[in-house]
Amino acid sequence: MVDSCFSCEEAERSFQLFLSLVSLLSNSTMEVVHIVPWLVVLCSTMFLEHTSGSDTVNIGAIFTLGTVNGKVSEIGMKAAVDDINSDPSILGGHTLSLHIQDSNYNGFLSIMGALQFMEMDTVAIIGPQTSIMAHVLSHLANELHVPLLSFTALDPTLSPIQYPYFFQTAPNDLFQMAAIAEIVSYFRWTQVIAIFTDDEQSRNGITALGDKLAERRGKISYKAVLPPDIRGNFSVVKQELAKVKNMESRVLVVHTMVTYGPIILEAAEQLGMTGEGYVWIATAWLPANLDYNPDPDIYKKTQGVITLRPHTPDSKRKKEFIARWKNLSKGSTGLNVYGLYAYDTVWLLARALNVFLLQGNNISFSNDPTLTAVGGGSMNLSALSIFDGGSELLKLILETNMTGLTGPIWYNPDRTLVNPSFDVINIVGRQMKQIGYWSNYSGLSVLAPEILRESPQNRSGASQKLYSVVWPGGTKKQPRGWVFPRDGRKLRVGIPRRVSFTEFVYQDNQTHAIRGYCIDVFEAAVKLLPYAVPYEFIFFGDGRKNPSYSELVTRISTGEFDAAVGDIAIVTNRTMIVDFTQPYADSGLVVVAPVKKITSNAWAFLRPFTPLMWAVTAVFFLVVGAVIWILEHRLNDEFRGPPGKQIMTILWFSFSTLFFAHRENTVSTLGRMVLVIWLFVVLIIQSSYTASLTSFLTVQQLTSSIKGIDSLITSTAPIGYQVGSYAENYLNEELNIPRSRLKPLNSPEEYAFALKTGRVAAVVDEQPYVDLFLSSYCQFAVAGQEFTKSGWGFAFKRDSPLALDMSTALLQLSENGSLQNITELWLKKKNACQSQAVSDSEQLKLDNFVGLFLICGVACIMSLIIYFSLMLYKFHQHHLPQHSEPSVQGNSRSARLKTFWSFVDKKEDMSQRKLKRKRISASMPTHGSELMGAESAGKSSKSADFSSYRGDNRNSVVWS
Repeated sequence: MVDSCFSCEEAERSFQLFLSLVSLLSNSTMEVVHIVPWLVVLCSTMFLEHTSGSDTVNIGAIFTLGTVNGKVSEIGMKAAVDDINSDPSILGGHTLSLHIQDSNYNGFLSIMGALQFMEMDTVAIIGPQTSIMAHVLSHLANELHVPLLSFTALDPTLSPIQYPYFFQTAPNDLFQMAAIAEIVSYFRWTQVIAIFTDDEQSRNGITALGDKLAERRGKISYKAVLPPDIRGNFSVVKQELAKVKNMESRVLVVHTMVTYGPIILEAAEQLGMTGEGYVWIATAWLPANLDYNPDPDIYKKTQGVITLRPHTPDSKRKKEFIARWKNLSKGSTGLNVYGLYAYDTVWLLARALNVFLLQGNNISFSNDPTLTAVGGGSMNLSALSIFDGGSELLKLILETNMTGLTGPIWYNPDRTLVNPSFDVINIVGRQMKQIGYWSNYSGLSVLAPEILRESPQNRSGASQKLYSVVWPGGTKKQPRGWVFPRDGRKLRVGIPRRVSFTEFVYQDNQTHAIRGYCIDVFEAAVKLLPYAVPYEFIFFGDGRKNPSYSELVTRISTGEFDAAVGDIAIVTNRTMIVDFTQPYADSGLVVVAPVKKITSNAWAFLRPFTPLMWAVTAVFFLVVGAVIWILEHRLNDEFRGPPGKQIMTILWFSFSTLFFAHRENTVSTLGRMVLVIWLFVVLIIQSSYTASLTSFLTVQQLTSSIKGIDSLITSTAPIGYQVGSYAENYLNEELNIPRSRLKPLNSPEEYAFALKTGRVAAVVDEQPYVDLFLSSYCQFAVAGQEFTKSGWGFAFKRDSPLALDMSTALLQLSENGSLQNITELWLKKKNACQSQAVSDSEQLKLDNFVGLFLICGVACIMSLIIYFSLMLYKFHQHHLPQHSEPSVQGNSRSARLKTFWSFVDKKEDMSQRKLKRKRISASMPTHGSELMGAESAGKSSKSADFSSYRGDNRNSVVWS
């Protein structure tokens, strides 16, 4: 049970705390007139009469009651306490007692108020109102185990790991900043300017905004930091906003407290910054102000502003509470969303306390030994007590699941509220027009978050949608979000002063106008932009040699140029320091080498194959013919006869397969298998030869010792490159070609002279330059294929909005055909040489067919192995058993080998093979006598065969 009366011991403890405060204040340098109000507040609180009896549960609240949120929060909390105390089902008959401390914009009073609540045995504190005090008081809450609940201190850095007893009962600013970042991305802006007061909550919120923008490739281009308290500092606000006015970005995000927001908007209005072309995005302070007091003056200053308000679903309870509000506030204030959160926060705490008491826990306090030991002098810190049930109440708050006026309320494992969402509002006239919603689940949508949660999650770009917006100035046309800085300076565009290939960029000697292919493309793209771009061209280079394009790009990052226009290749190291547009021309590297035309002659038919290919093919013709002869010799009469005839048969059969005109039939299974594989190989070889020969005889052929970049890398020959091109670094750094081999060349004339005289073996340059060079010098050609993929683009400062807009314009030029027309005008010369190139591979090599020859060779070897294995088996079965006599066993090895070759050479008796087949087919006898008769006949036949063989063997000849 709670003892709410001041016992003698408690009175003494309170008095000691009072003396400690007096001692602390008296030792300070503050004036007495400032100390007296604090003492009055302390005394009134310390000796507050507690009339609720022994069943009272004390909770505290710390707010600045003179502010908008302070006023509505006080009314909402008191209404919740009244409803809880009138409900007998809550707290088991205990009475909830709320004590509110007015911090009056003073951090010290907030600390003292918290200390007083600790001395009064308070089980929880609602507040503080600001994040900076939340950081301070959370340490006290951690020490004394008193939960601290706030719906206005929404700093994202108030980590539950560092402050386990601190709860945010409204969505913190991390989600609000995620919503703003998604809005910025939805309208395709990339840069914003943040305007905020230099307090803990605003500063950390803007940091979170920067992180969320970076996730969507956006950024905060400038932070306009205002003093923590701008009341009375109007001139400082105007001075800072005047800086913002002269900047490029026109998307302005204002994050501050409810009290300070109207001051910033008033300064912006006086500077003319609330008109057309500006985008203003305000955080939740604006709807909180307008809901509290719909001041026409504030509406006037905020026309076209986009703002966010924490989303609270419609419900019967919410409507009933809104209807009660006029009576609760006595018509003094309007209801904003923080009044709803104040009401729900008290109910959240009450429900947790209800479970706490139902579980049989007692509300008790004990001294903190740590604080007792720290005391000294007149300070009596032992008056502060630890709430013994604090850790259990903390656990129950996290487990509470309820539905309040603001919707479902419970905590995720990371201590954030479930389903954070916001209303997206556009200020139009005298109303806050809702144009959509944002939720952590579905992003931007015109449907309420509670409806979308019933469907599968979809965060795709197509699902993101808002209703139309009326922007500042009353226009419905979306602002582009940026302008050129208002300093009277034109866009400084650097262009290369080329001394060769001037078709791309040059200055007319008579009119001094800047002309060229790249200039025409740039000017055509600028004309397609929806706004005017004042610019001036500035040459870069000494005029004696082509400038370094990497150095030109670097001058953009140093601020000398705002952009660079020309034949600038988009390569990796340059994209790290500037932004490029969409490529408007392809510019991969190619190899140019001297060539000579190949003319046809009497031996042109041999050119398709290399000598090695011819030799291997001829050998395989002979090998396959010999293998077929071996496999067919014993069975096929067409492969028998005198030795001369059989040699001619082998040669004729081999080469006749080239035309599929062989007249000899194959009867053995192995022979047929080898022949099928060989005919397939011949088909492939014949087709490849025909196609290659046709190409040689009908297409102009060029030859060069350089076949492409690979042959250049493996050689030691010098290589030419254009001065200023990225080719030098690419060849050295990417392909590891020594710089000693690289020779700088400055013009097409130098290219031709160096290639003719042998100073360089080849020139490596970008495709557009090579095309122009070859249009005048036909004795050279591209060797191999393009070995890099790159393009030319216009360079701008990092994160410049012009890069994106110019990319869009270049795409339009490509789609409507204007880009092609400009290309043909400048780069397609009349009487140009016919397109010619050196092929990397002119003849068919053995490597192209090694797989086919391997398959055929394996088939031949396997067939011979199988064939001779069968011959050995038959020889062993039919011949060796008959030579068991001593005289025969004494024969020499050569005689046995001669006998074996005679056996192999002897034509197989086909009648005996047919007889065997008949016997096998009749191998299902019905009588035993028939079986015995067959066996007897078989033996007689064997004996006759062997006798015949022995007779033949006496005069056997290998070739029969």
